[in-house]
Amino acid sequence: MPVDALAKRYFPAIVLALIALAAYLQAAGIMQLVTSALLGDGAPRPDGPATTPAASAVASRPPRSADPILARNPFDSAAGPLSRTPPVPEQTEETAAGAPDLSSPLTAPDCGGVTARVITESSDPTWSIAALQGPGDTGPKLRRVGDAVGDKQVAYIGFNPSRATPAVWLVGGGALCQVALFSLAPAAPPPAAAPTPAPAPAAEPKKGGAAGSVPPEIANRIKKVSETEFQVDRAVVDNILENQAQLMRTARIVPEQKDGKIVGIRLFGIRPDTLLGKLGLQNGDRLETINGFEMASPEKALEAYARLRTADSLNVKVTRRGQPVSIDFKIQ
Repeated sequence: MPVDALAKRYFPAIVLALIALAAYLQAAGIMQLVTSALLGDGAPRPDGPATTPAASAVASRPPRSADPILARNPFDSAAGPLSRTPPVPEQTEETAAGAPDLSSPLTAPDCGGVTARVITESSDPTWSIAALQGPGDTGPKLRRVGDAVGDKQVAYIGFNPSRATPAVWLVGGGALCQVALFSLAPAAPPPAAAPTPAPAPAAEPKKGGAAGSVPPEIANRIKKVSETEFQVDRAVVDNILENQAQLMRTARIVPEQKDGKIVGIRLFGIRPDTLLGKLGLQNGDRLETINGFEMASPEKALEAYARLRTADSLNVKVTRRGQPVSIDFKIQ
């Protein structure tokens, strides 16, 4: 008789047999769980030893480890094992003698061949950014602490109070040097006293008045229409871009953070007779955008800087004493 015919004839019996087998297996499992709960894992059971051969095999299995994977390093065959401990260089007299002198970083000499275009400070020095142009660079490149500039390396980005300017300190060749954003010439020493006293002629005042004040040829080309509107001659913009170190040396620019994110640039040291004061900015203003470019982003700041020379109008948004202020400049 065919198999399918037998299956159809004895189908009820086959179903009952499968149900009985499932019930037996379920009952045996329940009894095993009850016995384990009542007697405990370590107590001897009536039906056999406390531990089964399978449990003994699992207990004797060595713990798994990722050391073989780390030793093989499938990601980089040239770097070698990932688990290796980097060797600690031994301190010798030669390496000690080649270490840079960090006793007086504020008076470190200037780094020859390196210029700073933009320096953005952060409360966390590792997040400070500077646009530096070193030997062989076709233009400024954004660099952080640890990046290379020619044969040197960026050691710190911050503010140098002795020179009143943001600066970048570089280390290379066992020496420390710095790159200032505003390269100000040091003050000349006072002349020696003459043997015979004589009335000295009155010194001619410097062009533009006090240090940091705007020269007349620039101030006369800035017309104030209202507190938030100004008309500026294009020659002023060209003069600013060419002589920014001298015209803005009295201002201190510090990035400001909120909730761990840079939201703008805080301006300090602005007086009414300075360039930024003539352009409607006040001490303590937080500069946020210029023509929509966010000043909190170094890339956007560099892009806005590059477009200043050809712009016909500028819209500057600042936060002044907690209130938003928009200043418009029409360039003629």
